[in-house]
Amino acid sequence: MAKEGPNWEGLLKWSLSHSDGNGSSPQLSEEDRKWFMEAMQSQTVDVVKRMKEITLVMQTPDQVLESHGVTPQDIEDMLDELQEHVESIDMANDLHSIGGLVPLLGYLKNSHANIRQKAAEVVSMIVQNNPRGQQLVMEANGLEQLLSNFTLDPDVLVRTKALGAISSLIRHNKPGISAFRLANGYAALRDALSSGDVRFQRKALNLIHYLLNENRSECRIVTELGFPHILMNLASSEVADVREAALRGLLDLAQDRLGKLDSIPNEEYDRLKKILQERIKEIGKMSAEDLGAAKEERQLVDSLWSACYNEPSSLREKGLLVLPGEDAPLPDVASKHFEPPLRAWAANQNPDTKPSSEKKESSLLIGPGQSTDNAS
Repeated sequence: MAKEGPNWEGLLKWSLSHSDGNGSSPQLSEEDRKWFMEAMQSQTVDVVKRMKEITLVMQTPDQVLESHGVTPQDIEDMLDELQEHVESIDMANDLHSIGGLVPLLGYLKNSHANIRQKAAEVVSMIVQNNPRGQQLVMEANGLEQLLSNFTLDPDVLVRTKALGAISSLIRHNKPGISAFRLANGYAALRDALSSGDVRFQRKALNLIHYLLNENRSECRIVTELGFPHILMNLASSEVADVREAALRGLLDLAQDRLGKLDSIPNEEYDRLKKILQERIKEIGKMSAEDLGAAKEERQLVDSLWSACYNEPSSLREKGLLVLPGEDAPLPDVASKHFEPPLRAWAANQNPDTKPSSEKKESSLLIGPGQSTDNAS
């Protein structure tokens, strides 16, 4: 079902053969003009018409499609084409008008994993930077099915694509973020971080970073659900961008007065210090080229150390924080307005003082969280 691309080679040959090299427009004979118009028209697609045709296919029962020789690969190719069409926001919103959005969301439940993946990719394109598209998908209960695929699908790539679509759907979408929270979305993100799949972890880390910066009060939720423990695990990952994203998440929590990182057990606090010391040691072994690639990690390690221990990291005295030719890191403006909780916790440690055993006020509507040990 995939359409063939334009005959660029034929058009190029025609253009070259009719160019006189002086930049002026060539005079076309009637025969050449007719050929050119026919060539261009043959490549023109009535997008709305094609989307209607695709909608009819999506509305057709699987058994009927099979009886007409339509294969799962044909459906995948069709969804690839639809994804190209909905790159235009107008076309993305028109898909709902012609009745195509609901059957597209139905493909999220298809028995073939590749089709479920493709459907999530199309949904992601529809809602990306498109408030109207986000609203339409929310109204059609698209978030519910995407969350189901994200949390329950046996195929990790389906789960990853669903998470990507969710990220686009709830970005700059307050009702979407609220619905995500109410549906235990944070617990699902925690499970994604523990999955062991790098792509899945990266998408989860990126969404966590966005959510924490969009609403700082979310720091309390992720801390109560045991995220600091998992983020510390990932801060030692062999995959650089996973490691950096985990450090960024820890810094988000450490710099927020509502994060409650000061409530982590003493052994976890000591473990964080050892992790940072190990990262500093590894950074010190890097080549000049690797140091350049690890610029963000160097700055994250130093910022996290400063937030936790009220002093610059040894990266500074070793000259590894800012290399020759690099711009200095951004100033720590936030610390001028409040004292980070980990820093306050470290300064006020008393061996005779035990952390309060009083149960914290539970965050509303996030469901029961696993223990820290289970989260690892």
